[in-house]
Amino acid sequence: MTRYTRHEEVPIYSQRETTLNAQRFNHVQLALRRIPGELRFELPGMRTLDMILQSDAWIIVDRALGDVPIAAWVEFSNQERTDLHTPIECKLRQFHAYAGLVQKQALEAMDQWIDDELDLPAGESDDRIIPFKRDE
Repeated sequence: MTRYTRHEEVPIYSQRETTLNAQRFNHVQLALRRIPGELRFELPGMRTLDMILQSDAWIIVDRALGDVPIAAWVEFSNQERTDLHTPIECKLRQFHAYAGLVQKQALEAMDQWIDDELDLPAGESDDRIIPFKRDE
């Protein structure tokens, strides 16, 4: 499967700076490393909408309209990242006037899908703290 790029080619309805919760961002990065193949799944309760996860973009697309993008989180500011707990700045592009109505639900569905795929209990990420053994 070729990489999805339509979110870079079609006109943007609006764009704004935003931040992503570090735990959510880390969760997606873990999924991108551990789950083989393309990370694309249907968004429950949203008829024809799918989510595509790539290392440089998370895109909501409408498969009934030939995968036209609805919204996309892009330009993640994680290149010089030195910690795992601070929020990640990015840009949120909207390609449809009503994109804002599905964004929160799409992110929640994404979290659940990743938990299911990684076989994690709901709401629990694979970020447990493992204590160092003490030399005594």
